[in-house]
Amino acid sequence: MKPVEIYTSPLCGFCHAAKRLLNEKGVSFAEVDVLAHPERKAEMIKRANGGRTVPQIFVGDTHVGGCDELYALERAGKLDALLAA
Repeated sequence: MKPVEIYTSPLCGFCHAAKRLLNEKGVSFAEVDVLAHPERKAEMIKRANGGRTVPQIFVGDTHVGGCDELYALERAGKLDALLAA
C-alpha cells in the first residue's frame, strides 16, 4: 500500500470525515496537524499546488485534494487502486 499523508486541523469536520473513511478502509496514514505545527502549512500549500484549506491528502506522490475528492474516488471505485502498491 502506498504511504498516505493528510494535513489536518483538529477543528475541521472534513478532516475528521476523511480520516474516518481511511480508518474504515484500514488505511494507515501520517497526519500533520497544521494548527499544532503552523510551520508545516507552507509545506502543505507548496505540495498542494496552492491549496490552503485542510484536509490536503496525498497518496504516494499523488495529490488527491480534500475530503470531497477522497470520497469521490471512493464512490467511483478508484480509491483502492490508487492506494494499492
